[in-house]
Amino acid sequence: MPTETKNVCITAFGGPEVVKIVSSSLPDPPSKHVQVKVLYSGFSGADINMRLGHYPMQKKAPLVPGYCHVGRVHINGPDSKKFNVGDLVACLTMYDSEATFTNQPEKYLIPVPDGLDPKVATALILDWNTAYGMTKGKLHKGDKVFVHGMSGAVGYALMMLAKLEGGEVYGTASARNHQAIRDLGATPFEYKNKDWIKAMKDMGGVQAVYDPLGFESWDESYSILSSKGGHLYGYGGNLASLNGQEPRSIMWPTVKLLAQNLKLCHRRTTFYYITKDQDTFEPNLNELFQLAKEKQINVSIKKVWHLDDVPTAHKEWTSTTGMGSVVVEIA
Repeated sequence: MPTETKNVCITAFGGPEVVKIVSSSLPDPPSKHVQVKVLYSGFSGADINMRLGHYPMQKKAPLVPGYCHVGRVHINGPDSKKFNVGDLVACLTMYDSEATFTNQPEKYLIPVPDGLDPKVATALILDWNTAYGMTKGKLHKGDKVFVHGMSGAVGYALMMLAKLEGGEVYGTASARNHQAIRDLGATPFEYKNKDWIKAMKDMGGVQAVYDPLGFESWDESYSILSSKGGHLYGYGGNLASLNGQEPRSIMWPTVKLLAQNLKLCHRRTTFYYITKDQDTFEPNLNELFQLAKEKQINVSIKKVWHLDDVPTAHKEWTSTTGMGSVVVEIA
């Protein structure tokens, strides 16, 4: 019989006022699906861009957001035998995680190890796994690395993972977080005054830049790569939404980013994105689970919102203080 559920709903594209908390009925999971009682979901810039209607290839409104979650198996659908009721699982969903219950394909559920904080596991699914995909096996000890948005979710993970690889880390962040970043052993700059461009060029450039802003920022980031060999990773187009500007399509800036690879030089560019169908997704997440359990990485949770307060989370997105990931407590 259907399960009564409460969820976030983006009722139309627009400001925070379009975000509502609604109740509905969720049918039993179909064949090879599992119904999960959600404990925590992720909350990120994807939520903001989906609300605005500018996330690449997104659903039309109304939609239930929530890119990932950790929860417990509630009901197994027909032919679903991988998990037992009560098992703790993680899932990358893109939608439908900001809900008390959600039905997901069994093949995409990943067991969460015993003893791992569900909040930490939630941050690892998307934020840290995205960062891991751009750093694992790609950096060398002593590499100079530049990270935009070091106090943000993926930016914080990039900073910590680059340091774990022995990188010398620089980057941009809100001035209020500069001392905390210095305490972690990285060197922060303010983005807007552009001092970071001259500083990086004066030291001969960097081996890697990680830039979620897109547009003109990718041109600036490309300019600070070392001429002897550097790699720019673009992984978003958040410049307009962060600055309160009119939204712009990221399509042509992405084409321009990748066209840089046609130059006969040692600088490379990549537009990085993560999907649950990537061969590396589950192995990388399991490695991150282990690194967290062994305390080799410190997963910072910047803010925990309650499900009922998600509309407020949208209103306060650009003013949330602290560093690291944001999660939503569902149950």
